[in-house]
Amino acid sequence: MPRNLNPVWKALADPTRREILDLLREGPRQTTEIVEQFPALSRFGVMKHLDVLREAGLVITKRDGRRRINSLNAAPLREILERWIGKYESIWANTLHPVKEDSES
Repeated sequence: MPRNLNPVWKALADPTRREILDLLREGPRQTTEIVEQFPALSRFGVMKHLDVLREAGLVITKRDGRRRINSLNAAPLREILERWIGKYESIWANTLHPVKEDSES
């Protein structure tokens, strides 16, 4: 049975969390580096966003001494792509084809 993707959708619903994922797409970051990228938020606020991302399985955090290193885990995103977005790809293609034909005539 497929896993519950509701926590992933919840995590992706927030623009700050999407920005954090964009940062981590560039490579692993220490928590302090992530906090510095969001001066309008408190450290606690950023940590709460990271907690939601971890609970969704989108971020993996490892301890290195006193530091916490956060990495992107794209597997849940792939699952969404395959399970939800991929299903509608042929519908989009079929919808766009008549639009293209209409615009060319």
